[in-house]
Amino acid sequence: MQFQTVMVSLFINFFFLFFTGTKSESGQKDMELRKTSIYNTIDMAPQLDYYANTLPHQEIKIRPSLDVLRKTFEVRFPPVEKRSHCCVFLTLQLMRCMLNIWGVILFLRLTWITSQAGIVLGLVIIALAVSVTTTTALSISAIATNGRVKSGGTYFMISRTLGPELGASIGLIFSLANALAVALHTVGFSEVVRDLMRSYGTIMVDSLNDVRIIGVVTVTILLFITFGGMDWEAKAQIFFFIVLMASFVDYLVGTLIPPTLLKKSQGFFGYDRDIFIENLTPSWRGPDGNFFRQFAIFFPACTGILSGANISGDLKDPSTAIPKGTLMAIFCTTLSYVVIVITSGASTVRDASGNMTDLMTGNSTSGCLGPACKLGWNFTTCVQSQACSQGLANYSQVMGLISGSYYLIVAGVFAATLSSALGFLVSAPKIFQCLCKDNVYPYISFFGKGYGKNNEPLRGYILTYLIAVAIILVAQLNIIAPFISNFFLCSYCLINLSCFHASIVNSPGWRPAFKYYNKWTALYGAMASFALMFAFTWWAALVTWFVISLLFIYITYLKKPNVNWGSSIQASSYNMALSFSVSLTDVKDHVKNFRPQCLVMTGPPKQRPALVDFVGCFTKQVSLMICGNIIMVSFFVSYQYVKWLNKRKVRSFYTQFTANTLRDGVRYLMQASGLGKLKPNTLVIGFKSNWMESSPTSIDDYIHTIYNLYDNTYLLLFAANDISENSKSDQVKTVFKNAGGTKTIDVYWIADDGGLILLVPYLLTRRKCWRSCKIRVFILGDEENMMESRDAMMALLKRFRINVTDVVVMTDTERSPQPKKSLPVPHGDCPSALYIAWLDTLTCGLHCPAVLVRGNQENVLTFYCQ
Repeated sequence: MQFQTVMVSLFINFFFLFFTGTKSESGQKDMELRKTSIYNTIDMAPQLDYYANTLPHQEIKIRPSLDVLRKTFEVRFPPVEKRSHCCVFLTLQLMRCMLNIWGVILFLRLTWITSQAGIVLGLVIIALAVSVTTTTALSISAIATNGRVKSGGTYFMISRTLGPELGASIGLIFSLANALAVALHTVGFSEVVRDLMRSYGTIMVDSLNDVRIIGVVTVTILLFITFGGMDWEAKAQIFFFIVLMASFVDYLVGTLIPPTLLKKSQGFFGYDRDIFIENLTPSWRGPDGNFFRQFAIFFPACTGILSGANISGDLKDPSTAIPKGTLMAIFCTTLSYVVIVITSGASTVRDASGNMTDLMTGNSTSGCLGPACKLGWNFTTCVQSQACSQGLANYSQVMGLISGSYYLIVAGVFAATLSSALGFLVSAPKIFQCLCKDNVYPYISFFGKGYGKNNEPLRGYILTYLIAVAIILVAQLNIIAPFISNFFLCSYCLINLSCFHASIVNSPGWRPAFKYYNKWTALYGAMASFALMFAFTWWAALVTWFVISLLFIYITYLKKPNVNWGSSIQASSYNMALSFSVSLTDVKDHVKNFRPQCLVMTGPPKQRPALVDFVGCFTKQVSLMICGNIIMVSFFVSYQYVKWLNKRKVRSFYTQFTANTLRDGVRYLMQASGLGKLKPNTLVIGFKSNWMESSPTSIDDYIHTIYNLYDNTYLLLFAANDISENSKSDQVKTVFKNAGGTKTIDVYWIADDGGLILLVPYLLTRRKCWRSCKIRVFILGDEENMMESRDAMMALLKRFRINVTDVVVMTDTERSPQPKKSLPVPHGDCPSALYIAWLDTLTCGLHCPAVLVRGNQENVLTFYCQ
């Protein structure tokens, strides 16, 4: 019968969900407003909208609460926010990545790198660079498929994975790297235009300033294209892609066409075995003639892999488009690099003069140097005088020389450089816009404002433009490229580190849909990127990491952004805390490692700030502190008290318990508070200063709380006078927040209960604000043996390694009672009112904070080494 009931209930829910789930939008309003009955339920079917509430500052659809489910009344659910996306498909993502990867290095430096490193090491350079970018692409694919990716691209992914501290640091650097890349590709375009103008005898100023003028004009035109929005930019990129594909076809066809005499004089002879063998090995030349320098110059040719991720907010389905588009783009562009290195190295000599007079008329090759000799050309004169102007090592536009149509290659150069510059000009502001909106850094929110339906960062475009113009004025590719390589490698390092860290912490929230990644490949990518930074330009790497460290310190210790992104750092903190807490259970207690782990009965902590500050002074970074609150009337929200403790920089937990009496509440807290070895062993409680106005029941409840402590062998600190004051102000400056100066801490060690009364003052003086305070110890003795008692105590304190300024022997203990710091143990038959009156008498008339301390007769100090 019970099974039938369950099945009927499930059938009714399924029947209801089936028909309500197929309603049109016009029926949604009826679904949002309905009345419960015994035949239906307001439980909702699983929907994506109900899980969007993890995104901050977003109107979302909420489930009915448990309270609502248990009542029968009309419920209206808030409408689902309709989100609009720019429909950019996988093909556009692939095209954008390929265009940004291809760039100025492809046409103007790859053949030169082949001449320097040779075909073999050239392929090694490509393989090493691609290994870094591929592992980074795998990592970025895993991160991108581990949840919905919003705008901000790489910065968004790193910051949401590693947290705002590292994410915001690299976000600033990565935005700058993209802005520098705009300048890099613009300068490459300008060099080609300058050379083209010079071939026609046109010079504006000089070689360097012509590049600057052309570069500034070009980037200004690109800026106006970006002002047209993503639609205009996408159309321009499609055009550039078509031109680029045509130039590749032109180049490959050109390698098969027999060269003319003019092309031979410039070093291109078509495929030849001797040329291929000669160009297999390196020929290092000039200040850039070493492996890592060539790698640094080539690496920007691989840095466009994140272009699709950087505009993630404009993609229809980033989780699908980013992995597929990025990996396919890497494969296609790598293949093109390999083809160009092999074909150029197999068909073109390193050095040629470009003079038709170097054509040999006879068959003699004596005295001729180089593989061109067997092909009927003698370039020995220019080689020996280092005056060759053509060939792989001397002419930057070898691809145009090899191609069927030089001008189509020039168009390809234009397309590659302008598309990359335009892509980075779009990427940099969008990354920076997300950084600005997160409000991590001050004074930059101005650039976060968006315009139009696609939220275009127009102010960010202008800022990127100004940075690019400043770098364009350098006008030298070989100077700009290593810096960009450094910044991008730093970004890749942290992307891979993000993926690796998220994988090893085993957070349940790490569930990427992309399965073709591995945490060890991510670690390799991070380590390789880090090592290559220093191999390229060690001082630039040091500067980069130094800046990131400063930004990290600023965000961590000064800014402290109030954000919660569920980062892997948080998951790692939990894992470490759990692991260490469990491992502590196997550690045996030892007196040398004793720490007063305090349960402080503060009530609402902000009502007793001095009590909180006092305990915080000797427990911060030393031991456990828990602020306890016994609730007898109504329930209070604990979050506001935790926030108050954090604002006051007190390292304490907060816990509250509902009980009918103080005695029961404290007993429950003593039993339930803590975890494993991280449990309180000391109770700190304020003195009941209003005991004269309190009822006998209240006094009895208070005193019996102390009895329970002794039954459970707890240590006890009674805070009296200024320490236990009540305050309703949010943040009060107490005596324990001020510097102690040269004041004196008087310790009345009358009863030996284990040494807690000495340990607490010592811990206080370890704090910077109390370091100058002096400790003075009072003991009991008689006049006859006063010096012996003092010397014995000084010797004991010396063995305890506790510095005291003086030991005072009190010999007048038989006189009338004077205020003394000792806490007597209450006898079982002692009336509660008498005992509390006794405690009040001990501190009556004192005008300084007083603490009554009682140990549990177990040692908390030792002078032995074991």
